[in-house]
Amino acid sequence: MKKLNYFTACMLLASATFFACESDQVMKEETVSPEVMARLTDLGFDVTDQAPLIFEEGYLVEGDIYLTDADLARMKAGVRVPVEEQYSTNNLVTTGGNRVITVYAPEESSGGGGKGKKGGGSGGYSPGMIAGLDLAISRYNAQNLEISFQRVTSSSNADIVMTRLNKRDERRGVLGSAGFPTASGDPYGEIKMSGVLESSYGLSTAGIATIIAHEMGHCVGFRHTDYFDRSISCGGGTSNEGDGGVGANHIPGTPTGATASAKSWMLACTDGGDRPFNNDDRTALNYLY
Repeated sequence: MKKLNYFTACMLLASATFFACESDQVMKEETVSPEVMARLTDLGFDVTDQAPLIFEEGYLVEGDIYLTDADLARMKAGVRVPVEEQYSTNNLVTTGGNRVITVYAPEESSGGGGKGKKGGGSGGYSPGMIAGLDLAISRYNAQNLEISFQRVTSSSNADIVMTRLNKRDERRGVLGSAGFPTASGDPYGEIKMSGVLESSYGLSTAGIATIIAHEMGHCVGFRHTDYFDRSISCGGGTSNEGDGGVGANHIPGTPTGATASAKSWMLACTDGGDRPFNNDDRTALNYLY
């Protein structure tokens, strides 16, 4: 089993994504067009410290944000923002005072959805991955918010469907991706997750739960905690993500600045460890929901 300390040396850790040390040939296949790069730059996304990738039917931006050409076309130009701790998007989930968000993930034995047939031959997730999802859900539900999550056994009418990445994306080191809430107040409807977090990275149930909870956070409107400077959790030079045309609104009650040592669940980069909600995370969750 590969060890995380090895991957720390040879990978760029970005949000819920590890980018493996790949050959030039593989990287050339993933080059985003200059036109799309220009559009992402205009919207305020960071394309320097974290190069966008061709992903599914669109692009993987800043490590774990999935955007399509249609998304890019309707977004307004982004801006840089001042230093603050927690951020949300303009669109949030409408709760009506008490909203249960259902989540579906295919299990290995189910033969259900998701691409990439590695593990059980079904494209589903191992018991360890499902345990991680259940722990992520329980962490949110323990906060007694106006939103709660419930795992369901059918993808029919599920609010969020967690689908297995294909083998190609798992091999190149993508761990997960998600988008932001819709203008109509619904959570983003899909989380793409790797199915090899245990076998290839040796992550614990708690580590898996942290990554899934991070993507769930995007689905309900959270931006990265170190949005204004990704180097706090990712290293390298100072890099402000910009609002990306979707908003980056400071959440009142959260402190100015951010630190990697505080281990917010929405830090841009991860080492695969356990990051349950800290006090500032709970403040942000309670303010929004």
